[in-house]
Amino acid sequence: MKHVVIYTDGACSVNPGVGGWAAILMYKAVKKEISGGESETTNNRMEITAAIKGLESLKEPCDVDIYTDSAYLCDTFSKHWIDNWVKKDWLKSDKKPVENRDLWERLLALTKKHNVNWNKVKGHSDNEFNNRCDELARAEIKKLKESENK
Repeated sequence: MKHVVIYTDGACSVNPGVGGWAAILMYKAVKKEISGGESETTNNRMEITAAIKGLESLKEPCDVDIYTDSAYLCDTFSKHWIDNWVKKDWLKSDKKPVENRDLWERLLALTKKHNVNWNKVKGHSDNEFNNRCDELARAEIKKLKESENK
């Protein structure tokens, strides 16, 4: 299997509000940046979307290291929250429905196709790829806001 590194980030100008997501995919010397946004969303939805879009960009099953500054995203898999949600029919421990279930189901299916290792990085620090993802996500927010104001 090919080994791919993916950095992801999501952002919102106000939460909820206009949001952007970005991912940087790296395989050997090749680097690809992807990004997008939504006019009405949340920061968490953009964080999850970034991981989905990154994994969806892969053309075959891969070994993947995903780096994210989102504890919510990373912990959902590394602390096996998602396994418990599935077992409990998408209910959290407080018996309330899991938010963003539609995205979690998409992401879960992708993690079954690829061998994914989740890594938490400190946001807004000295990690050049995390910072670049943040820049790309914020640029998507700016584009959406400018198109709404026309």
